[in-house]
Amino acid sequence: MKPNPRVFLLDDEDLVVSMLGRVLRKEGYEFLGETDPEGAVAKIQAFAPDIVLLDIRLPRKDGIGILQELVSLQAGAQVVMLTSDDSAETAVKAMKLGAADYLTKPFDLEKVKIVLRGLVEKRELRHEVEYLRKVSAEITRREIVGTSGAITKLKSKCEKLALSNVPTLLVTGESGTGKELVARYVHSMMHPTESGEFAPFLGVNCSALPESLIESELFGHEKGAYTDAKTETKGIFELGSGGSVLLDEIAEMKPSLQAKLLRVLEERIVRRIGGKQDIPVDATVFATTNRDLPSAVEKGEFRADLYYRLTAFALHVPPLRERKEDVPLLARHFLSHYARRYKKMPVKEISPEAERLLVGYGWPGNVRELRNVMEHIVVLEADETVLPGHLPADILRGAPAGVRKEGAGITLPETGFSLEEAEKSLIVQALERAGGNKTTAAKLLGISYDSLRYQVRKFGLE
Repeated sequence: MKPNPRVFLLDDEDLVVSMLGRVLRKEGYEFLGETDPEGAVAKIQAFAPDIVLLDIRLPRKDGIGILQELVSLQAGAQVVMLTSDDSAETAVKAMKLGAADYLTKPFDLEKVKIVLRGLVEKRELRHEVEYLRKVSAEITRREIVGTSGAITKLKSKCEKLALSNVPTLLVTGESGTGKELVARYVHSMMHPTESGEFAPFLGVNCSALPESLIESELFGHEKGAYTDAKTETKGIFELGSGGSVLLDEIAEMKPSLQAKLLRVLEERIVRRIGGKQDIPVDATVFATTNRDLPSAVEKGEFRADLYYRLTAFALHVPPLRERKEDVPLLARHFLSHYARRYKKMPVKEISPEAERLLVGYGWPGNVRELRNVMEHIVVLEADETVLPGHLPADILRGAPAGVRKEGAGITLPETGFSLEEAEKSLIVQALERAGGNKTTAAKLLGISYDSLRYQVRKFGLE
């Protein structure tokens, strides 16, 4: 629930203070009124109002002087000067010094309400814009997590390309490896938010929309260009000028659109649908794909000239199975992230056995799959330690790295061995690996829960 806006009134007339106080409290404002200018600035700071109503003519102290003091202290409140008709010139001067508006006496109460409502809406809008900028900046400057040789090399390339401000960058890699994250990482280095400027990062999925809609999304359209074109609309190349544009799954783009895209990349101009004018654009273009583009070129599914234009600068994001030393680091990163997001107690550690299983798994879904597993654990498990029993069956069934099956099963030693002891040993190992969870241990052994319970009782492992 949003707090009520706060209004502080400084006026030497008791009648004005009581009258406005009554009206504004009725309108839902928190109100504090003062008639003595001495110590008023300290009281304003203590009350921390959203709006200050400040009389220009005060005994022993000038309202303009108080305004200047508030501005120099960066009190954060919007100041409205109160004046009589014959001092309107002074009020205009006050606005030049930092006042947000002024009201003349005697007051039109409806006008007072309108001015205050407008200032509250303006403040809320400013806060919303600042919040969205902050959120967008946080999203844009996501770090690439990992210390493996492959990721260190990738980060180094990203930094070099960002420093060179390359106009176009192709990012390839399997699904789920984090291609968009890499594009955002490069964008954040090209356009650091510390400068105070906000550079847009806009994207479109080339496989998610029909050809006609993608063309309008990319290039925009003029009013009346087609039946539903009721207004003039800019495309993302225009909207992304000064920032970056992401073309996700570019290999799915139709050949007719590929030709138009090539013109944009080479000439840095767009023409809206139904338009007759070329419009200059200035956006870094990131293109991503998980397909084999050379093969698509050979089959005639992707234009060779566009391919060579895109591959002038390219990055390949390695699959997770090729940088397994990053798996524990990524797992802890996602556990921490989702604990904050869902307001859960942080997971303090990953057990050695669970970590071994995570590292040994092949991760066909790459980083996205690992992220989903960790999110699931944070939301549904209450333990402070990740145990094997918290992991999905696919990971529990996956053989650790370096382990290979010999033939159809276990080779019988020449001297033989005790089947009962081997059975007991395997059950103990499964229970240890599953952190004592019998359901998980049964899955590891490929037997039913009831069978495992029977074996546990049989060998006295309760």
